[in-house]
Amino acid sequence: MNFRLLAVAALAAPAMALAQAPLPGKDAPKPAEKKAAAAKPAAKAGTIATVNGVPVPQARADYLMQQQLQRGGSDTEQMRGMVRDELVNREVLMQEAQRAGVAKQADVQTQLEMARQEIIVSAYLRDYARKHPVTDAEVQKEYDKAKAQHGDKEYRARHILVETEDQAKTLIAELKKGGKFDDLASKNSKDTGSAQRGGDLDWNVPATYDKQFSDALVKLEKGKYTDTPVRTRFGFHIIQLDDVRPARFAALAEVKPRIQQMLVQTKIEELVKALRAKAKIE
Repeated sequence: MNFRLLAVAALAAPAMALAQAPLPGKDAPKPAEKKAAAAKPAAKAGTIATVNGVPVPQARADYLMQQQLQRGGSDTEQMRGMVRDELVNREVLMQEAQRAGVAKQADVQTQLEMARQEIIVSAYLRDYARKHPVTDAEVQKEYDKAKAQHGDKEYRARHILVETEDQAKTLIAELKKGGKFDDLASKNSKDTGSAQRGGDLDWNVPATYDKQFSDALVKLEKGKYTDTPVRTRFGFHIIQLDDVRPARFAALAEVKPRIQQMLVQTKIEELVKALRAKAKIE
């Protein structure tokens, strides 16, 4: 990206101004520009430049370089030069904004405080997670719990969902007279997604469904349907079991990162809950 367009880039996302370095040979400094750059006075120790007497700390350049490396950039002289130019441009604009009184505006003050709060809170939570790591035993316990809830069988079922029990009983009567389940589902089910497939719910473990639904499902024989309506929070169902097969459950190694992430989030939620319980909130 050409840093002469800094003013435009800053309006969108200042940190992304370095997201992509120019290709070799493109926008490269000319020999005269290189000579002029070499003639610039050296910055004080710990700084990369001074702008109107204000030092630009090396730490800012290190921070931006780290961001670029995380995005797949390379640590090259060209990249470091771009970082320096970016920070100088920002300092020039910052000084002008200060002279214009922008920093004193109420909305800007609010945004600064919110950004400061977010940075500090994020740093605290990272530190908390580092000091309270998720153990292998915790991961194993959560994995075993999920596996037990998952069950060892998967069921392929169909259903017809209607508003009232009388509607469900009427459809059951039609099934008993020889009506086809998929036809009745297509014409009557208010679950429009499965209705388009004749009521087909595909393969799922019982825990996927409401308890009333799953309890009725696992009692069915293949090819049979419930002869009384099954009520859930969605309405009244007629359920047909098409097939059953052994369930596959992912190996621990496959899901361990997701479980770790979930447990970290749980620890943070518990921390916030505990801190709120101790705080005086009015």
